[in-house]
Amino acid sequence: MAGVMIMVLLCLSAGTMLGVQGEDPYLFFTWNVTYGTRSPLGVPQQVILINDQFPGPNINSTSNNNIVLNVFNNLDEPFLLTWSGVQQRKNSWQDGVLGTNCPILPGTNFTYHFQVKDQIGSYIYYPTTGMHRAAGGFGGLRINSRLLIPVPYADPEDDYTVILNDWYTSSHATLRKYLDDGRSLARPTGVLINGKNAKGDGKDEPLFTMKPGKTYKYRICNAGIKNTLNFRIQGHTMKLVEMEGSHVVQNVYEALDVHVGQCFSVLVTANQAPKDYYMVASTRFNKQVLTAKGIIRYTNGKGPASPELPEAPVGWAWSLNQFRSFRWNLTASAARPNPQGSYHYGSINITRTIKLVNSASREGGKLRYALNGVSHVDPETPLKIAEYFGIADKVFKYNTIKDMPSAKIGKVVTQPNVLNQTFRNFVEIIFENHEKSMQSYHLDGYSFFAVAIEPGTWTPEKRKNYNLLDAVSRTTIQVFPKSWAAIFLTFDNAGMWNIRSEMWEKTYLGQQLYVSVLSPELSLRDEYNIPDNALLCGKVKGLPKPKPYTI
Repeated sequence: MAGVMIMVLLCLSAGTMLGVQGEDPYLFFTWNVTYGTRSPLGVPQQVILINDQFPGPNINSTSNNNIVLNVFNNLDEPFLLTWSGVQQRKNSWQDGVLGTNCPILPGTNFTYHFQVKDQIGSYIYYPTTGMHRAAGGFGGLRINSRLLIPVPYADPEDDYTVILNDWYTSSHATLRKYLDDGRSLARPTGVLINGKNAKGDGKDEPLFTMKPGKTYKYRICNAGIKNTLNFRIQGHTMKLVEMEGSHVVQNVYEALDVHVGQCFSVLVTANQAPKDYYMVASTRFNKQVLTAKGIIRYTNGKGPASPELPEAPVGWAWSLNQFRSFRWNLTASAARPNPQGSYHYGSINITRTIKLVNSASREGGKLRYALNGVSHVDPETPLKIAEYFGIADKVFKYNTIKDMPSAKIGKVVTQPNVLNQTFRNFVEIIFENHEKSMQSYHLDGYSFFAVAIEPGTWTPEKRKNYNLLDAVSRTTIQVFPKSWAAIFLTFDNAGMWNIRSEMWEKTYLGQQLYVSVLSPELSLRDEYNIPDNALLCGKVKGLPKPKPYTI
């Protein structure tokens, strides 16, 4: 509240929190990014650590907090982090992708400064440079509700973050060389839960503890690079309460498919016999199933976890039905006190439809992945910076792909892939997957309504099957093999925003694009100026800064 002095608080290990008069509180972090040796699958290997932690530290924030995070890059390669799901309102300068930011060079640092404005929920951060994501540098990012906003469930006894990922024992540099040489990645070596896989020899330390009779919140995120992971807990059910920033109808599940890049929050009650229980994460839609275990221990527990693991579901029809069971909680308030359901997305006229079809090419021995026949490459000058400095025409062309691709996508073109989007237009995007493998897509800068996923190919007649009432507003959507998915959103956040496959080898080899959303007024009301500390590279180095936006 303006005029009220907020006390200075110290947050142990997480950073420093500081409030100044009349302003939302600040969280300060200093992160040292280094290589280190760990043995997550029993084999010593090089991993990426943040403050000597693998996975990296949790960011524990509250709606509207300002986050100031100084990243020191002690690797031997340029590095960037993105805050997946944080909308960066008016502020794509902080998005941490190569289309908006020059990378942090080895031996240097950069301070991110962003606000988690009008958001709640469970998210992840991860590297966007090279194949660094395959080596670590990822972690959980939570945005708690402000105390004055009611949450549609009782406060849990504790709040736990569960980071799942598939894992390779090859280094990120080796994986990148495979891709650069025209090879695709083989299946991962294993699966990890919070950077570990319990051996089951009686010596495993618990990842989490629970008091009998108490209820706990688990934020479950898939930070991997290739595989959908099914998550379940021996002997316990999970009540789903939140998904990527939205409160949902509270259905109970025995297992959840967590697709790459996705996050769920569930409530788990310690109502079983007091002993150890396994959390289990296993790969889906592969012939050979890889499994990881992690121990949850009752505080008064006596006895090891049963070696009999709960079975995972089979086939993707089960997963599609699970998606259809997810519903927006229309009466709950999210980051603001008004109910989520007061936004009637289903009654807004669509002003533009964009269909994105993924494809692959091995022409000339080079493996490339594309959207509508264009495989994106990052120019030396980030797209947003080139646009801001008025030299976009020297770096990239707008609208190199059509909104509706031709029935047969021909030769793949390799170049920057940037779509122009009219500010505040309400748009329908169709993701169509003609391949035999899973897809998962993420859109930076926004949440969107996931209105449909269906087998086959999309036609306008399929709109009659859309959920126009209570589709969940989220940031990541899966597309099953030979299927399509449809999303709705209003492009009301000015900036340059990345749409990408979350399957990181596909992103690295071009299956992504950027959407340029410019406010016609070029006003501070709609978008912030380039930060004073922004790193400059490529063609803008040495150019005078443009005249800043004003109100």
